[in-house]
Order: sequence, then C-alpha cells, then structure tokens
Amino acid sequence: MTATPVGDSAAPGDGLVRVGAVVFIIGAVATLVTVAPLFLGTDPFPTLAYAVSMLMGVGFLIAGAGVMRSIAAQRRQAGSARS
Repeated sequence: MTATPVGDSAAPGDGLVRVGAVVFIIGAVATLVTVAPLFLGTDPFPTLAYAVSMLMGVGFLIAGAGVMRSIAAQRRQAGSARS
C-alpha cells in the first residue's frame, strides 16, 4: 500500500465538488452584483444578470452530487474490504 500526498487525492466526486464550488462562487458574486443597485439607488441590471445568479443553486447541486458520489464509492470500498 502506498501513501498518497495530502494535496493529491483523486477520489470519485472530488472534481464535481470543486466545479460546484467554483460555479457557486460565480453565482454568489452575481447575486451580490444584482442586489447592489437596490442599495445604491441605481437602475437594476437586465434579466440575464439575475439568471446568472441562479448559478449559486446549480453549483450547490453539483457539489452535492460530488459528495454523494464520494459517499457511494466509499461504501463500495468498505463493502469489498469486508468480503
């Protein structure tokens, strides 16, 4: 058995979690940008800006799918170790 470096994990679902986090952050920034005109008293942004803010929820779902995939892989690994 070889030890893997701490920063070099290739577990199933890790990529989905990372992509989900990036998409979530993009959506969060877009949400802050679309709310800013309410406080600044300026004209609101076009509808497309509000659609981009929906990426926050999409990123959350992608990251959740990655976590579920990782859980499933760990359960399969634990089941094969018991056999």
